[in-house]
Amino acid sequence: MVAVDFSEHSAAALAAAATLCRSLGAALLLINVVNQRDVDHAHKVAAAFPAYSVDRYLSDTRKTREERFRHLIDAVNCADLDPETIFRVGTPFVEILAEIEERNPDLLVMATKGRSNLADVVLGSCAEKMFRRCPVPLLSVRPPR
Repeated sequence: MVAVDFSEHSAAALAAAATLCRSLGAALLLINVVNQRDVDHAHKVAAAFPAYSVDRYLSDTRKTREERFRHLIDAVNCADLDPETIFRVGTPFVEILAEIEERNPDLLVMATKGRSNLADVVLGSCAEKMFRRCPVPLLSVRPPR
């Protein structure tokens, strides 16, 4: 399973996972989570502008991310692995953990990038939470220097 956030580092994580899948004959599963915080903002916009539809926002977001998955899969040249893509809505680390619970993958691969506090700078907030809670082995792919 590869956690994909479509950051510049997602391709490296997918490439690493694709290499492992080819070597081991494993299936490739890609997961992306629409952050609940973004959905909450969409609800606030809908409250102020009745013509705005949260359902349409989610539908458009899913279509956009499906397209981005296709581009990423093509860029990494792993279409031959016929990767399955999953979309969830919620808190990213919670949703990734829920999907792991449901699917029971052998490994989670994710890129680390870093953002705010010291732990986040080293790992990235979602990655840091996954390292603490992930029930399966987690392969961290670091960004190039």
